Amino acid sequence: PVQAMPRGRRHLRPLLTLKKTELTEALTEAGAVWREDASNASGDYLRNRLRNRVLPAWLEANAGRDALAGAALARERLEEEDAALEAWLAELAPFDAENRLDLRPFIGRPQALLRRALHAWLLTQPNGSALSRQGFEALLVAIRKGGDTRFSLGIKGFAIIRRHRLSYVRA
Repeated sequence: PVQAMPRGRRHLRPLLTLKKTELTEALTEAGAVWREDASNASGDYLRNRLRNRVLPAWLEANAGRDALAGAALARERLEEEDAALEAWLAELAPFDAENRLDLRPFIGRPQALLRRALHAWLLTQPNGSALSRQGFEALLVAIRKGGDTRFSLGIKGFAIIRRHRLSYVRA
């Protein structure tokens, strides 16, 4: 229901945790009329195909259990873990004044923490967000191996690992 967005903004969806039947019942009770968006029945959008085909099959397969409530609970737990990783990363303070990433604090720590730091570092680099998933994983492996290396970030520059610090150098 609350999603962090770029530049400190928040996307609020306060009704997200309610089921459609709960919403329509509340509206009926309040004397309001429910209006269904016609595009919701269409299979043109992935979200609609999931809602109309996948969710009913999933709910049927989990007869007697509220699969959607379970998924919502899992999402809440993932958000808690996300907040914990962000706080842990902030405590480590691995970025220096030149925006180099000190890799030493990640030795012996969970890979998820390094993955988060690397993602944050890449977002601040020219064209860093264009790195493919495979490229990201390869850079992560290079970091985990240790040692000095140079890794292409496309035509604009390189990620350089030297003395346990990750920095960016223009091509």
